[in-house]
Amino acid sequence: MIRLLLLFIWSTVLLNAAANFETSKVCQKCHPVIYDEFYDSSHRKSSIHTDPIHKAVWDKHPLKSKEKYSCSKCHTPSDTELMQNLADGKSAVPKNSPVQTEEGVSCISCHMIDHVEEHAKTNKNVMSTREKTLFSAREGRKGEKDVSFNMKTSFFGLITEKSGSPYHKIDYSNQGFYDGKMCMGCHSHKQNAHQFDVCETDAKADAQDEKNCISCHMPMIKGNMNTVHETQQHRYHGFPGASHQPKMLSEYVHLELEQTDTGFTVSLKNDANHALFLHPLRLAELQVSVERKGEVLNLKSVTFVRVIGKDGKATMPWLANAVVKDSQIQAKESRQVPFLYHLTNGDVVEMKIGFYRVNPKAASKLGLEAHKEVSSFTLLKKARFKIKK
Repeated sequence: MIRLLLLFIWSTVLLNAAANFETSKVCQKCHPVIYDEFYDSSHRKSSIHTDPIHKAVWDKHPLKSKEKYSCSKCHTPSDTELMQNLADGKSAVPKNSPVQTEEGVSCISCHMIDHVEEHAKTNKNVMSTREKTLFSAREGRKGEKDVSFNMKTSFFGLITEKSGSPYHKIDYSNQGFYDGKMCMGCHSHKQNAHQFDVCETDAKADAQDEKNCISCHMPMIKGNMNTVHETQQHRYHGFPGASHQPKMLSEYVHLELEQTDTGFTVSLKNDANHALFLHPLRLAELQVSVERKGEVLNLKSVTFVRVIGKDGKATMPWLANAVVKDSQIQAKESRQVPFLYHLTNGDVVEMKIGFYRVNPKAASKLGLEAHKEVSSFTLLKKARFKIKK
């Protein structure tokens, strides 16, 4: 009885303290592992004060002089003051504040998305208004709503089983948290004033394909989900992609080699249900070398890009009205890349597929050359083949 009374008092204090759980620091108390993953993610580092690429583009954006930071819906939805100023037509410029540097796209920015409204220019996240209730997904509990904290004891108090959260209620019934559609408020598409989609996630999945945003970019990994009750696995909240842990996505890229009459061909297969890279600033590169009798010959690299612009020339996103060039590896595509180089017995061919977060040509125009994490080649996957004839 005393234990239950203490639990009731403790839960009541936590619920009152979290009545306005605006910061992700509150979530850290029960989800320390997930919080650490989030803290190093592109979601946390999404503002102009934490993302050098976003800042470089914003510094050249015509809306900067008008003090209209229109990127806030997706880049800093946690900054409610800025969002309100933008809606009221007031000066809306991201200040160097804790909410900008520590939150960005915070925990509740995602876990309070009720559904997504589809629009031509950009989709809209419709947030839940239910008090102290967060959406989540968990196999075996789908369909459950308003799950509250509960503790059961058995064997005369020797075994304790806990469920739910002492901070908030949990809704496991939101389909968007299972199929990834809750991500499409920000990651679907972005249209500029010329009614041109500067970026889009044109996902193509067949009936047998169970891959989606969550299954790929939030894979199940070892580790406890929270401190309330022990779990063996949890969904990774570092959101692997071009900005963070890209090697976690290497399983969706495959490299093969085939000899031909004129040399050899590298087969590059993209097993993802969208283009290999979506952002128009990205540049993918295939590097191939041949080792023969102790000497290494680097063959000419092959690049894959999607360039947007106007009148056949690359431009900033707000000026673009067409795709100037698109050689990116598309969804489920297997691209054959020929090399006019004859292989002999004992040759070792090494293939590397990787990317630049910003196309080196664009990086110089944006003043990002000094940022090595932006302008350097990042390896995604490599393979070695020894030729036997």
